[in-house]
Parts: sequence; C-alpha cells; structure tokens
Amino acid sequence: MLKIVCLVALATLATMTGATAAPAKGGSITVATVGEPPTLDPMVSTADLVGIVTQHIFETLYTFDANWSVIPLVADAMPDVSADGRVYTIKIRQGLTFHDGSALDADDVVASLKRWTEVASRGKLAADNIDKIEKVDGFTIKISLKQPFAPLLALLAFNNSAAVILPSEKIAPELKEIVGSGPYMLKARVADQYIQLVRFEGYKPREGDPNGYGGARKQYLDEIRFVPIPNANTRVEGAVAGQFDYTDSLPVEAFDKIKAGASEPIILKPFGWPVFVMNTKQGLLSDLKLRKAVQLALNEEDMLAAAFGSTDFYAVDGAMYPEGYPWRSEAGADRYDQGDPEKAAALMAKAGYAGEPIRILTSQQYEFHYKMALVAAEYLKAAGFKVDLDVTDWATLTQRRADPALWDIYISHSPFLPEPALIGALAKGSPGWWDTPAKDKAVGAFNQALTQGERVKLWAGVQQVMADEVPLIKVGDFNALSAKSKTLQGVTPAPWPYFWNAYVEK
Repeated sequence: MLKIVCLVALATLATMTGATAAPAKGGSITVATVGEPPTLDPMVSTADLVGIVTQHIFETLYTFDANWSVIPLVADAMPDVSADGRVYTIKIRQGLTFHDGSALDADDVVASLKRWTEVASRGKLAADNIDKIEKVDGFTIKISLKQPFAPLLALLAFNNSAAVILPSEKIAPELKEIVGSGPYMLKARVADQYIQLVRFEGYKPREGDPNGYGGARKQYLDEIRFVPIPNANTRVEGAVAGQFDYTDSLPVEAFDKIKAGASEPIILKPFGWPVFVMNTKQGLLSDLKLRKAVQLALNEEDMLAAAFGSTDFYAVDGAMYPEGYPWRSEAGADRYDQGDPEKAAALMAKAGYAGEPIRILTSQQYEFHYKMALVAAEYLKAAGFKVDLDVTDWATLTQRRADPALWDIYISHSPFLPEPALIGALAKGSPGWWDTPAKDKAVGAFNQALTQGERVKLWAGVQQVMADEVPLIKVGDFNALSAKSKTLQGVTPAPWPYFWNAYVEK
C-alpha cells in the first residue's frame, strides 16, 4: 500500500483532534476559498476548488483512507475481482438516500458511472478500458473490463473529475439540479458571494471511526458557507483578523503573520507540484521542438524562489514524486532546471520560430502561479520568444483552458496523488490533449500491470516519455499554507480540505 510521508506538519490524516466528549451539534463556519468554482458538477471539472466544495454534497463508491489506500464509501465493501483482473463486482450499501428523498440503488450507480465515462476526463480514461457496466441486482453492479486496468479503483475514489453517484432520474448531459447523497446539501448559491451547504438530516454515515476521507462522516455543523476571496492578501488579512473559520491557499510568506494573529497556520508538507501544461493539440507548442525549447529555457529553481521565498516551503526536484514515495524515479530528470536560453534559441531556429507569441494563461488568485509566470516570461524572452501573459480569475482560466485556440501554456498545480494514473495529463481529454503512440504504449503497459512491483518499474517509463515529449513541465515540490480559527476543531489537514467531522468549540 502507498504510504504518504509527512503529509502534514500539524497533524496527520489519521489524527482527529478534539475533546474526549462527543462534540455537540450546531454552529456554522465560513470557509474562504480562492474563488468561485466554475461549476458544481464534479464530473465535468478537474478544478480542485470544485472537488473541495462538492465532496460534501456528493459521494463516490470508494474514497481514500488516512494512508491513501482505497476504501469503500457508497460501496458496501471492496469489490470482488475476478482472477484475471477483468471483472469487478461491487455491492452497494443499503438504506442510503439522496437529498431529494429518493433511495440510492444499483440503477443510480450504473447510470452515474455511464455518465462519468462520457463527460469526465478521468471517466473517459476508464472508458477506454471498460467493456460494460451493468446491474446484477438491486444493490449490486458489475464492471467488465477489456483488459486489466489497475487504476480503476483509484479513479472511482478520486474527488476530481469524480465518479459521484447521482439520482438516475436527474442525470443529464448538464446537471439541472445539484442533488447528491453526501452529509451536506446545497441550500443556496449566490454567484461571487457564497455557496451555502446545510446538514442533510437523512444522511447515513458509515460505522466506525473517521479515517482520512473515509470512515464515519459525522455532521456536527449546521452549515458550511464557502466564500470566494480571490485576492490572496485579503485572505491573509481575513485569517489574521479571525474573519474566516478556515482560509485556503495562503502565500507561504504570510506564515509568521498568520501565526501571530487570530488563526492557526496549517502546513501540508510536501503538498504537491506546480505545473506548466503545454497545449500539444493546437498552436505554437503543438511543435515538439518548441516545447523542448521551452523546457531548455526555463530555470525552475528561480521560479520556485520567486513563488515561495524560503526553501522551507519548496524543493528543487524534477522527479514526479518526492523521496519516500514508491513511485519515485529519476527517469528524465536530466531535462529539468536547465535554464539555457542559448540552446533554446538554437532549437527555436531549427523549428523555424517566426516570432509568434507564447500565450501563458495564469491567475493571481493562486499568487505563486502568477509569480512563476513572471519569472518564466523573462527566461523565455531571453531565449527569443515573444510572451503574452493572459491573467484571469481562476474560474475563467478553467473555462479558457478547455479551448485549445486560446492558450499555449496554462499554469496549475496538483497535490501528490496516491495513484499516478490520476495525473490529469494522462487523460486524453484533459486540457493539453497529450495523445501520442509513445504515451499510449507507456501508459497502457503501466495501467495493465497487475503487481505493484511491475507498476513501479513501468512508471519510470511513463515519466521518461513525459520528459521526452514535454506535455507538461513540473516546476518542483512545494508546501501549502492554510489557516483555521482556534475554535474550529476536528479538522484534519488534507490536500482537499473537508468539514464533516468538524465542529465549533463552544
């Protein structure tokens, strides 16, 4: 099983803080986020902000425990898998209801998974390997695969481009109603002001203790209100003043200021990696030579220093996973942090570069994205590229990146994921649209391997193809800073913060 090393500084995902007596129900909290989510349909978006909010409303068949192992959520237990790894039989918990009062059964699960394979980028990745999804009885489904597909359960568990279970009667290409089976339900959404969730009294939690994203999801809070605060400095000042109960994604240089204020800082270490995603489908960087020129030109160490300041908050590392992860490989790391504008210029000349601008799509709502963009632009200019920075709000960025005509590079970030197949660029429909024979061969072998040992070896091959074909550029490793009020208890620091099990200390 994958073991995460030192994910959090103040607590581990396995630790639940709080008093020995059961917390009393009641109270509401305000959660400051980086902006307005572009949608509340978790299948159609890979934006972390969408997953953070909607994981309270919708649930998946499986989720991740404190050690990032897959465990059942809506499913009654782990699946029965055939000896050849091609048939997954999944039993569903009985007695579950949706927010509209309808019962959750196998028909809902089959219909939801079919929609997921059609509209979700990660669902489409699974769909390439799925032969059929069918109902066995009222509370049992069966997924038959064309060939073994090791990432299936992790994809079903992930809250990003998520395989959430919806009422079959409300399923449509575009969701008209936001109805799930999770511990909280949508009461109101006022654009650019707040999203209000309230306790779902009909929720049936799993038995046992909380366990990472799984186990018992207890509903102490009456209400969770997500408030978009796009300006990073405003989020910092609000956290310092105690205006918010939880404040997400703060600039790391604000740590001392947060610590001295009314909130407590939370550090996730190591959190993840910033990434420059290349548009391989259309435009300037559909030319591999020019993607390699960008790779040659950039100095990732300077970008990290500008974004995070102190090395307490970042590490210069070209491997896709840091030390301590089983997926750690140095394959392709020699292409990292080259910062060689002269070699880049020579390659640009061979590619026939004629002065077209590289359009970099970024947002100041994640301040470190914008700071990296500024440094990257200077290195690209030094190599001879013309650069246009397109600075938008995050919701607009997530919309624009879906159109290959509008950008050449967009800047994002990802937590370190427990399963490499969850990395967005590996899905053909993911913005960037990386789709080559070399990728298909490497990723296919990795996904079809049946043992962990085989998969670890094959992952190095996938990482090498990434370095060779440059669908993305990992900038490095970074730690993330958030903050919570001193009265908010039961919050387990996590990459996608959640507030079931949380309560307000009276």
